[in-house]
Amino acid sequence: MAVPPSISAAHPACLQAPIDRHTHVVLRAAVLELVETERGRTFPVVLHAGVPGRSVRHRDDPSYDVGLRADVVVAMLRRAAVLTQRPRLWLTRPGELSPHDADLRWLGPARWASSALGSPTGLVVVTRRGWFDPVSDVRREWRRLRPRTD
Repeated sequence: MAVPPSISAAHPACLQAPIDRHTHVVLRAAVLELVETERGRTFPVVLHAGVPGRSVRHRDDPSYDVGLRADVVVAMLRRAAVLTQRPRLWLTRPGELSPHDADLRWLGPARWASSALGSPTGLVVVTRRGWFDPVSDVRREWRRLRPRTD
């Protein structure tokens, strides 16, 4: 489901390998936060803006239309810009590291909102197993993620 390089390169909000150190640290922390906070097999899909520990969250509602989702993302990114200098946008959900309906429901509104705000923030999907960019398919997976002790 990855977008061909010629198309994904035209969208600066999608991740390109190799990712920078800051992005790696933030997304690893997002996976670790999900692993530590969600214990059950199923849990709600939640959109996050900011960085782990300093983010705003919004629980997914499948009944929202595209316009309302775009408004939610704009508001979240504006709030996240107050919390951190380099906010990220990620969606946490149960399941595997492959595109799901929830990812696709938020992808378009997230891209529109980041473009409207002049922000290079793309949507990244986070599960207990890792993270991936649904546009470029850049990903990182772990078998057992543990907090760093350093």
